[in-house]
Amino acid sequence: MEKPSKTKLQKMAPVGKVVDRGGNRLIPELFKLGPITVFPWGLSLSIAILLGTFIGIKLAGAIGIDADRVLDLAIVLVVGGVVGARLFYVFIYEPAYYFREPLQILALWNGGMVYYGALIGGFITGTLYVVRKRLPFWKLSDVVAPPLALGYGIVRIGCFLNGCCYGTPTQSFLGVIFRYSGGTACPDPVPRYPTQIFSSLLGFLLFGLLMYLSKKKRFDGQVFLTFLILYSIGRIIIEYFRENLIVFGNITVSQLVSVLIIIPAVVFYLVRGREAKN
Repeated sequence: MEKPSKTKLQKMAPVGKVVDRGGNRLIPELFKLGPITVFPWGLSLSIAILLGTFIGIKLAGAIGIDADRVLDLAIVLVVGGVVGARLFYVFIYEPAYYFREPLQILALWNGGMVYYGALIGGFITGTLYVVRKRLPFWKLSDVVAPPLALGYGIVRIGCFLNGCCYGTPTQSFLGVIFRYSGGTACPDPVPRYPTQIFSSLLGFLLFGLLMYLSKKKRFDGQVFLTFLILYSIGRIIIEYFRENLIVFGNITVSQLVSVLIIIPAVVFYLVRGREAKN
């Protein structure tokens, strides 16, 4: 759930007919349970965690890893992912603001979380857990990869309904309007690419591919490394249609991070593939 980048938005000019459909999200809230309001993004994240954990347990059981270990790992990954997602946004997107208002770092309900931060944070905490428990790193990484892809696809649907992580203005038939009213919403009520849906489709396609590859892999780590490479390539492409922070020329911060992930992932893929042959 990422807020729009002012740096890039200042370069954009509104296009298309302005239509006020009301509200800053497609679905402001799903329902209420007494005093508790259930929002699309939070519900999608909860579903992603539950489904991901269930699939992870099934995949781990097939290779003889105990379900309790997977449950513990899931908790570690979620905690690391949330912390990483928040800190990435704080230090990369709005460092000046959070330096002035440090307590706002804890206000997760106001938005400001980045998937790559979640991926990095989860990787760090997950690796520490695996090393401490002396578990097989590459085998478990292959177990985690399909749920990661599925969870990404589910959460991006929540982003779409929430009105965050949207695309650049377009006059094509793909355009969707998100009316601006502050927070995570769009700055102007004009049609924009629904990049959340593009990202969701990427996640679901990767999930199907990785589940198939899990049964056909030639070496441990192949599924996880394939996820890193293909997700990063897909993210680079989607970023061309999306609002995000520009770091150099027309390159966004997510495109830069994608390249930094692709390079070592390809190297590890080639090395482990060669070791498997030998």
